[in-house]
Amino acid sequence: MNGAESLLRTLIANDVSVCFANPGTSEMHFVAALDKVQGMRPVLGLFEGVVTGAADGYSRMLGKPACTLMHLGPGLANGVMNLHNARKASSSIVNIIGDHARYHKRYDTPLASDVESIARPVSHWVHTSNSSQTIATDGALAVQAARQAPGKIASLILPADVSWEEAVVPAQAYPVPERAKVNPELVVKAAEHIRAGKRVVFLLRGDVLQAEGLTLMQKIATQGQVRIMADTLYPRMRRGAGHVVVERIPYFPELALKSLAGTELLILVGAEPPVSFFAYPGVPNWLTPENCQIFTLAHPHEDGVAALQGLCDELGASTALIRLPTPQRIEISHDQPLNGLTIMQTVARHLPENAIICDESISEGLPYNDLLNAAAAHDFLNLAGGALGSMMAVAIGAAVACPDRKIVNLQADGSAMYILQALWTQAREMLNVTTVIYSNGGYQILRKELERTGATGENPLAESLFDIENPSLNWVALANGMGVRAISVRTPQAFEHAFVEAMHNRGPMVIECLIE
Repeated sequence: MNGAESLLRTLIANDVSVCFANPGTSEMHFVAALDKVQGMRPVLGLFEGVVTGAADGYSRMLGKPACTLMHLGPGLANGVMNLHNARKASSSIVNIIGDHARYHKRYDTPLASDVESIARPVSHWVHTSNSSQTIATDGALAVQAARQAPGKIASLILPADVSWEEAVVPAQAYPVPERAKVNPELVVKAAEHIRAGKRVVFLLRGDVLQAEGLTLMQKIATQGQVRIMADTLYPRMRRGAGHVVVERIPYFPELALKSLAGTELLILVGAEPPVSFFAYPGVPNWLTPENCQIFTLAHPHEDGVAALQGLCDELGASTALIRLPTPQRIEISHDQPLNGLTIMQTVARHLPENAIICDESISEGLPYNDLLNAAAAHDFLNLAGGALGSMMAVAIGAAVACPDRKIVNLQADGSAMYILQALWTQAREMLNVTTVIYSNGGYQILRKELERTGATGENPLAESLFDIENPSLNWVALANGMGVRAISVRTPQAFEHAFVEAMHNRGPMVIECLIE
């Protein structure tokens, strides 16, 4: 048994069973081991950003790591964008990054680089394996690190000679510490604040945004002046019929400040105090009202759901009667042009039960996001780290993790071009993903940001950097070239027909929405 096989067997023994990969020469022994060892599903991505984004989506849905396989420092650098997003989402990922043989590195060959330095900013744990005799232990430690709450990124660098040299037996799983418990005194104190009649906002992030946490939160809200809110770009939330409506902190700071105005107490559960995404001239970037007290009930690494259960008990709210939203029939404005509103109306009306939405619709979709509160129950995944070019790849991981569920990717056209190769993997694996392209021919969010920063006036050269209509993108041709069925629509009626058909059929499909 060589080092690569020992590592592979260790990963499988540690419940890592999917490898999103874009390998090169240094990883060939690991690739060969896939045919010798049963239990690992390899999924090829044609770009490392697809690989890392898919691992992010997989972890968000299953709460456990997949592994990635990438080639040297340049390959890892290609994947850094979506490792940034995964890190912000608290996803659990084990990166296997091939490197030159140890004795070869002294020659400073063209692909030589400092892999550890590239990995460190987007990893919580980084280690270079220096022996085939310890690679199994190194692999088990990487999985253990990745499974630390609330989810970590572990990067294990694998020199080529460590892969091919003789190795010892694989390592079994190392124990992962239980999630830290919240101090009971904090629960009592939070209850006192609520009973005092203060205007309270709970700001939630993490697994408290799943069904159990949201039900507890709604019971707590019956006991005082309580609003329930989430970060603008929360990683995952259970939404739709049967689930409490959670307000989302607005993206622009002026709107966020207005939304939070009058709040006397901000209780954080798995979240940090809200700040603006960017600094703007003359606009506050700290969004908590001046006289508002900030109270941390549960840090991200702590058990927020248990804290909410304790608070519910402390308030005597465990048996509180709550009214959960029921499905509503969303009317579609067929008399309007095809735009962000009519697209979201159609999605909300026809979304199948228990679907997964991966949202990167940016400026076109965000204003109409609340329509999904009336849709069938679903999971909603966000662009957690804000780096564009994520959710087409996240959709891959979600589909691999949950093959029986329909995945709907709401996708802006400009950011889709960052990660176009994701469509090829969707076709290759026959994944159940419908991609809705908001084709407005430009980076509309940047046009808004140009105005907001005060850099206005006659800007023909600046405008040329936001325009992607010269030449125009042909999404039917692009999707077909990747092996994915596609259709282009111009009216709400045509989009509704195409979307309904996609919801009733399996496999990947692209619907290009031509927005005027």
